Amino acid sequence: MDRLRNVIGPTPSAAAVFAAGDRMLFAKHGKIIGESCRTFGFNTDFAPVVDLAFEASQKVMGSRAVSPDPTQAVLYARGFLAGLRSAGILGAIKHFPGLGAANLDTHHELPRLEKSWKKLWEEDIAPYRALRRDAPCVLVGHAAYPSVTHDSTPASLSKKWITDILRKKIGYRGLIVSDDLEMGGVLKAAPIEQATVGHIRAGGDLALICHIEEYLTRSYEALCKEVERDSRFARRAKESIARVLAFKKRSKELKRKNPAPTTARLEKLSRQLWEFGEQVRMETIKRQDQA
Repeated sequence: MDRLRNVIGPTPSAAAVFAAGDRMLFAKHGKIIGESCRTFGFNTDFAPVVDLAFEASQKVMGSRAVSPDPTQAVLYARGFLAGLRSAGILGAIKHFPGLGAANLDTHHELPRLEKSWKKLWEEDIAPYRALRRDAPCVLVGHAAYPSVTHDSTPASLSKKWITDILRKKIGYRGLIVSDDLEMGGVLKAAPIEQATVGHIRAGGDLALICHIEEYLTRSYEALCKEVERDSRFARRAKESIARVLAFKKRSKELKRKNPAPTTARLEKLSRQLWEFGEQVRMETIKRQDQA
C-alpha cells in the first residue's frame, strides 16, 4: 500500500515496475521508497511482497504481487531489497509461507489454503528459500495450511511453520515478524493476548500490533505473565530478545540519525517519484511496442 501518496505523491506499484521489464528499475524502486521512508524517520519497510501472483488471490493481492513464477518474484524482490539497503532501510519479505493461492483477505478472514506440501515447497516457499540470506526480516501471514499442520492454526501462530520449517528446514537466521495481530485473520483464531504469546511461543521474534494502544498494553502484560508462569516460554522469549538485540547492534540502518524533513527535501522527493513513475511508464510502452 502506498501510504505516503497524499504527502509526496504516488509511487508505481510493484506489479507496474516489474511489468516494465527493466531489472535496473527493481533496485531503483526499492531505493526511492527507501529514501521516502528515511525522510520521514523510518528505518524499516515491511516490503517486498513475494506472494505469487496466482489468479486466486488477484482481488486480494492486486498490484503488490509481481509474477506467478517464483524465480521472477525472487528477481524483483532481490533488487528491491538491495535498493532499500542502499537507502539505509531494512526490508522484510512477506507473507510467509505464501498467500498467492488465498482468495480471502487476511485483514478480515482466516484463509485455508488447501495446497499440498510439495506444491507449497516448490512454488510459494521457493522465494523464502532463495532469499534466506538477503532478507533482514520475514513477515509471517495469517492463513491456515491444513495439509501441513493438520489443523486451522494460522501460520503466524504455528511452531510447525515458524520454527520447524522457516528456522530449521529453510535455515533462515534473520528476524521473524508476525503480520499485524489486529487483523481479522488471526483474531478469529485467538484474542490479541493469546495471539501475541502464541507467535512468540511458535518461534517468532517480533509481534506487530499496529493500531490500538490498548492491545499493546494487554499483549505486553500477557507476555510478562507468561514469562513468569512458564519457564519454557521464558527461555523461548529470551532467545528472541537476544536475537533482536544482536540484530540491532549489527544493523547500521538502525543507528542512522536523520534531520526532520524540510519543504525543499519533500519537493525534491516528490519530483524524483514523478520522474521514476514516468520512467516506468516509458519503459512499459517501449516493451509493449517491441512485443
